Amino acid sequence: MAETRSQRPSILAVWLIMAGLIGWWASFSLTMERFSLLADPEAIASCDFSLLVQCTANLESAQGSVFGFPNPILGLAGWVAPIVVGFALLAGARFARWFWWCFWAGMAFAFGFVIWLIAQSVFSLNTLCPWCMVTWAVTIPSFYAVTVQTLRESGVRWAAKLGAWVPLMTIVTYAVVALIAQLRLDWMAQL
Repeated sequence: MAETRSQRPSILAVWLIMAGLIGWWASFSLTMERFSLLADPEAIASCDFSLLVQCTANLESAQGSVFGFPNPILGLAGWVAPIVVGFALLAGARFARWFWWCFWAGMAFAFGFVIWLIAQSVFSLNTLCPWCMVTWAVTIPSFYAVTVQTLRESGVRWAAKLGAWVPLMTIVTYAVVALIAQLRLDWMAQL
């Protein structure tokens, strides 16, 4: 275990910073789109490309404000954590096991929420929101990577080997989501 903990997770740190910045930007963009739609209900969001690929239907739906405020506000607050953790890791910070489990819990919530939002988008709203998909795209691998690091920090021996599988797990998850969206929405026919 000491050997695993002595290695600074630099790749994870850089990923968390990049994913956090991308996720934060997507959340910021969605928040601005929501403000625009609130200011002018007749406005068309800049991310509305077709009936299938659009933000407006998602933002204005009940699913777009699950906790009583627009969902992108969760992203504005939530994506700060991976950015801060990433920079702290690059600076040489070492976190306690309990910290990794708390950070994992936050990422698990984000992952579960994203899976729920994907299902709502595909099965209820029949749309694919571009900025939402950007958030999905960075949440999925971030969850897998943080899961592996949390297991490593907890002394799980095989976790180091699992890290090499994060890209494949991510690609498989993307493929499953794309397949479900294709079967349900036939998005390829609308390209």
